[in-house]
Amino acid sequence: MTHYMNLWDDSFHAIKEGWKTVEMRLNDEKRSIINIGDIIEFSNTTTQEKMFCQVVDLYKYADFAELYRHHNKISIGYKEDETANPDDMFLYYSREDIEKYGVVGIKITVIVA
Repeated sequence: MTHYMNLWDDSFHAIKEGWKTVEMRLNDEKRSIINIGDIIEFSNTTTQEKMFCQVVDLYKYADFAELYRHHNKISIGYKEDETANPDDMFLYYSREDIEKYGVVGIKITVIVA
C-alpha cells in the first residue's frame, strides 16, 4: 500500500540524506493503517519534490516524550548541536490529539529520491 505525506523542507532533506530514519506522526486514523513493507510518498512542501520510502518498522507510544526516550535524536531529525525536546511536537499536534491517538515512529528507508 502507498501512503502520501507532506514534509517540511528540512525534514525532507534529512531523510533524503539518510540521517533522519524515523518519521514522527500522530497515530491517527491515517497513520494507524500503515504497515511494515508499505511505501510512503513524501512531498516537500517547499519544492514539491517527491521521494519514496519503504516502512521497515513501526514504534507506537503514548506520547512524544516516550518516543524521544527510545530513539537517538539524530534518527528523529535533530542535528548533533540541537537539543531534542518532545515539546517541539506541540507546534504540529495538540495535547488533546496526542492523548487521544498516541504517536508513531515510522522507521523508513529511502528507495527513490
